[in-house]
Amino acid sequence: MHPHLRLLHIAVVAFLLCSAAPDAFTQLTASQKEWLARGERHEQDGWITLRIQGSPRAMGFQHGYLLAREIETSLRTTRRDWEYNSGMTWEWLVERGNDMFLDKIDSVSLTELDGIVEGMRAAGVVSSRAEIITYNGIIELDGYWWPGVKESLSVRTPDRPREMCSSFIVTGSMTPDGGIVLGHNTMTSYYSADCNIILDVHPDHGHRILMQGTPGWIHSGTDFFITDAGLVGAETTIGGFAGFDHNGIPEFVRFRRATQTASSIDEWCAIMREGNNGGYANAWLIGDVSTNEIARLELGLRHVGFERTRDGFYVGSNIAENIQILRHETASNETDIRISDVARRVRWKQLMKQHKGRITLELAKVFEGEHVDTYLGQERLGARSLCAHWEYENTDPTEPPFEPYGTVDAKVVDSRMAKAMSFAARWGSGCGTPFDPDAFLAKHPQFEWMTGILRARGSHPWSVFTAGE
Repeated sequence: MHPHLRLLHIAVVAFLLCSAAPDAFTQLTASQKEWLARGERHEQDGWITLRIQGSPRAMGFQHGYLLAREIETSLRTTRRDWEYNSGMTWEWLVERGNDMFLDKIDSVSLTELDGIVEGMRAAGVVSSRAEIITYNGIIELDGYWWPGVKESLSVRTPDRPREMCSSFIVTGSMTPDGGIVLGHNTMTSYYSADCNIILDVHPDHGHRILMQGTPGWIHSGTDFFITDAGLVGAETTIGGFAGFDHNGIPEFVRFRRATQTASSIDEWCAIMREGNNGGYANAWLIGDVSTNEIARLELGLRHVGFERTRDGFYVGSNIAENIQILRHETASNETDIRISDVARRVRWKQLMKQHKGRITLELAKVFEGEHVDTYLGQERLGARSLCAHWEYENTDPTEPPFEPYGTVDAKVVDSRMAKAMSFAARWGSGCGTPFDPDAFLAKHPQFEWMTGILRARGSHPWSVFTAGE
C-alpha cells in the first residue's frame, strides 16, 4: 500500500475505534484486534472500499466493525421500507426469514454472518444473527416470497418493482482486441441506494473477489464482480417474474459460494442452479477472461436458459430472452416499447449493431450513462433510457409517475483490467446527474413517507478500484 494511504487507513480505523464506543479498542479481545489489523476501509468519490481477509469469522468481524454505522443505517431504512409497504412488522419478517433460511446456509457463510454481528456489537451497534440473515435475503423475501404469502393474510398492497439494471457483455469481433468488455448499472429506489461499497474479499480458502456490495451483506446484491479465477460477471433482474420455492437455497448463499469457489463458467453456473429457489431471478452475464468466452445464464424457477459464445454479445434489461421463462414464468410484454425494460432492450441491440468491432471501456462508460428514449425517439432524462431517471417524468404505464427510482451507479471492466483484479466505477448515476432529496420532496410531497431515508447523491467522477490497493 502507498505510504499515504497507509496513514489514511490508520487514521480511519483509529477514528472508527474511538467513535464506535468508549475505549472500544481496549475492550476488544486479542483475536479481534488481530482480525481488525488485517481489514482496511477507505473512501473515494462517493464509494467506501473495504478489504476483508482471513477466515470467515475474521472477515465477518472486519466487515461488521468497519461498516457498523453504515449497516445500522441500512437496517433502519430496510425496516422502514418493509413496514411501510407491507403493513407488517420487521420483527415478523425476521422471524420468518430466519426460520426459512437458517438451515440452508452453509457453515462457511453462516460463520461469516456471525462475524458481522460480532463486529457490529464490538463497534456498539446491536443486531442478531436472525436479523442479519433476513437482511441478506431481503430481495428474495420482499420481492419473491412475500407476493405469494400476502394474499393469505388479506394484504392488498401491489407488488413493487424489483432491482432493475442495464448491462451488456461482448467479446470477439465486438471489440478491437477480441477481449471481453462488461458494463453494468444498478437501478433501484433512491432511499435504498446504499450499494456504494467496493468489497475486496480475500479469503483463506477460495478465490479472491472484487465486487460491488451493500453494508452487511456477504453477497453483492447488485452482482457486479471479478475474481482471481478470471471470471467477471453481472446480472439484470428478470422482470414480471413470479415463483418461489421456500425449500430451496437462498440466492445470496448460492452467489457467494459460486463466486468464491468456482474456477470456470461451468462451475459457477452449476452452483447457481443447484437448489435454486427462484428468489432474485436474474439473467447472469458471465465471462472468462482467460478464454474470452462469455455466457448468459437465465435462472427462472422451473426453466433455465443458457447460451455461450466466443464471438458476440449478450444484453440485459429485465426482459427474459429464454422463451419458456418469458411465457411461463413472467407476465412481461416484450413488445410494449412504452415500458422501460423493452425500450432499453431495443436500445442495447441498436448499440451493439452500431458499434460492432469498436466497443471499449470508454464506450462502455458512455453506454451506461446514455439517455436515449427509443419510444419517443429522442434523448431525455426519464425511465426508458439505459441510465434511467424515473423521478423526472415517468411515462412508463406500469409504475407511478415521478417515483424516486433509477440508476445510481455504473461499472465497467475489460479483460486487461480483470486480469489485474481491477474495474472502473462511478457512484451517483451513470451520467453524473446528482439527486437532492430535499428539493425532490418539496416538489413531490406524495412521497413524504421517505423523509429522513431518501439519500442524497452527488456528481462523482469515474474511479478505478484494484484488489489490494
